[in-house]
Amino acid sequence: MDRPRLVVGISGASGFQYGLKALQLLRAVGGVEVHLVLSKGAEMTRAMETAITRDEVQALADVVHPVQNLGASISSGSFRTLGMLVAPCSMRSLAAMAQGLGDNLLTRAADVVLKERRRLVLMVREAPLNLAHLDNMRRVTEMGGVIFPPVPAFYAQPQTVDDIVTHSVARALDLFGIDVPALPRWDGGRMAHQGPAESPGSVGRCQ
Repeated sequence: MDRPRLVVGISGASGFQYGLKALQLLRAVGGVEVHLVLSKGAEMTRAMETAITRDEVQALADVVHPVQNLGASISSGSFRTLGMLVAPCSMRSLAAMAQGLGDNLLTRAADVVLKERRRLVLMVREAPLNLAHLDNMRRVTEMGGVIFPPVPAFYAQPQTVDDIVTHSVARALDLFGIDVPALPRWDGGRMAHQGPAESPGSVGRCQ
């Protein structure tokens, strides 16, 4: 493949901003072919939690796959990718992944990533957690997935909600080897920026 590919899934958990920020950061960094799939629940949270339109979200991806299209390229292991980021990941989607239930394209794509031993990163969003949630997280972890709750990193001294969202998503992208230059990094008691000294939320702020 000419460019590395990454699948971005957005499910119906609260926190559509995490998926949106992932798309914005990937577009700003460049060099990665982004394949996007949104669940039906994600469409609802987009309308409830943001002012961005569906077309504006889809314009940030290179390829958009309908969630009902189980014949899409990302449903096959022969379609090579770096893996898949699900941001946010609902407990419903997590449960389907934990049980190998590929009942829509988002969960099928995740199942493909697991079976091909690629990187699956789930920004799970729920609180408090019941035993079923925790057990499903354990099952996915045992299959090789990474459970990545978007926990704020206050050592970065965030000034806005967007700073918090950006830092969490940039750290998740780190797990795929995708470097976000604006990400502040801990360096022995002081923060170090890999790129120009700028706010971690300065790349593609959510509106």
